[in-house]
Amino acid sequence: MESILLSLFLSFFRIGLFTIGGGYAMIPLMEAEVIKGHGWMSSSEFLDIIAVAEMTPGPVSVNAATFIGYTTAGVPGSVFATLGVISPSLILLLALSRILIKVIQSPQAGNFINGLRSGLIALILLASFTLGQSAVIDLSSTLIFIALFAASVLTRISPLYFIAAGAVLGLFLFPY
Repeated sequence: MESILLSLFLSFFRIGLFTIGGGYAMIPLMEAEVIKGHGWMSSSEFLDIIAVAEMTPGPVSVNAATFIGYTTAGVPGSVFATLGVISPSLILLLALSRILIKVIQSPQAGNFINGLRSGLIALILLASFTLGQSAVIDLSSTLIFIALFAASVLTRISPLYFIAAGAVLGLFLFPY
């Protein structure tokens, strides 16, 4: 049990350390670690966890780490995975807080952040594409995707309503 807990902590520590941009940018790294790296779960299980993590209040990355840790090693696994994913940010923030206040006000910081945004968008698109391959599998799921995507682009309705609409449509279109 100790080795799985250490593996969970180190895996999620790496994910938290090498991902700039938050939860959605972490999804491809989580997928690589959890599915391909350790084989802790299947693609469909991972997709289910990401869906639940998005619906649960709080940061997607922390929620996903908690659920993955729990699925892999119970309550201790959820604690170790969660601590792993939040530790790099906490350590860096505490260590660099005084420097960051001065640096963030410089013009170069704006250019740096603009570059980070471009990389973040690429990672989010990659995560969307990868997860979409597992989620959009037949005509019904394709129609749900197209309808909700179009509605989200054309309106300013909260994403929570689209998640709820997808769940309700899924209940009716996939009865078994």
